[in-house]
Amino acid sequence: MTQRLKVLVTGASGLVGSEVTARLAAAGHEVTAMVHRARELVRNDGTPLDLTGVTCLPGDVTRPRFGLSEDAYRALAGSGLDRIVHCAAITDFGRPEEDYQSVNVDGTAHTVELARDSGAGLVHVGTAYVCGERDGVIREPELDQGQRLANAYEASKLRAETLVHKAQADGMRAAVVRPSIVVGDEHTGVVRDYKNIYVILKLTTEGKSRSLPGLYEARLDLVPVDYVADVITRVTERFDEAEGRTFHAVGAPLTLRDFSDVMAEYPSFHVPRFVPPTSFDAERLPTRERRYYGRIVTLYESYFRRRMTFDDSHTAALGIRSAPQNGPEFLRKLIDHCLHSGYLGALPAAVTKTPAATNTAEADATGPAANGTDGGGR
Repeated sequence: MTQRLKVLVTGASGLVGSEVTARLAAAGHEVTAMVHRARELVRNDGTPLDLTGVTCLPGDVTRPRFGLSEDAYRALAGSGLDRIVHCAAITDFGRPEEDYQSVNVDGTAHTVELARDSGAGLVHVGTAYVCGERDGVIREPELDQGQRLANAYEASKLRAETLVHKAQADGMRAAVVRPSIVVGDEHTGVVRDYKNIYVILKLTTEGKSRSLPGLYEARLDLVPVDYVADVITRVTERFDEAEGRTFHAVGAPLTLRDFSDVMAEYPSFHVPRFVPPTSFDAERLPTRERRYYGRIVTLYESYFRRRMTFDDSHTAALGIRSAPQNGPEFLRKLIDHCLHSGYLGALPAAVTKTPAATNTAEADATGPAANGTDGGGR
């Protein structure tokens, strides 16, 4: 068994944070789960997390000392923390700039401060898409390469990771894990929250967005939530080896052609047409489709023209298994779960659809973050 660690997990109620908390607790570590509003921790499959070995701590990463009193903060910093796993973040798109700054950037600054005050090693969870709109191979050690960033989310994650690297240069011990697009379970396709890529799936399969700007050779990298949690847990437990390095937690990239081919296998689905961005004209779309494009698709369209591959040699060197390599097969699992759950298409006859269970694409696009991390349970 690995050494028993005392670990603080921020964003412990998030999609990834809850799975990391569950793994660390199951391995026998003493875990403090920082949450913001959540009253219980729920795993990806919807079941309550076993809180054996877990202490929930209300806190707000956006506030200095996490909103704790001076005494409570000093007690936390002096409690003998070995690791801090920083999962808290806003990961959905279209939020005001100040939201990303307060949660993703200021929240990271406050976490770095605690790592310094406590002497704990920091495992910072970023995003592989901090690479922005670069094409080609994206290496794990690379960060600021002068890349064009597509949105405020990516920009905030670049600033946050830059803070971590600056703190490392000043002597703080840290490692970074960068997931790509976090989706459902590797084996079942189950996902707790339908966000980001799921929004586009819903819009397109329902025929609400039939034409999108994009390149069929562009790549989307989908990674299972359980694999991401495994990588973060391994980096946390083998921190002495991981310190000072960055680890891509990525899957098998799928081209938009792959997406189209898999979607065409489902008779009830509309299959979108991807139009080269240089030829796409939103003004020529039908009125309803143009509305969806302006409100939702524009948040995601840059991902439909990127042609990059994420290097994960550091992750492999740490002895971490690879994510699923058959992208189309994995995509089928994700879609099959969406159908079974009723997210795509009608719910099974035995299930009653309530207003709370009804997902519209617009609600999904503007709802709370769930693509891997969250703002301390925000």
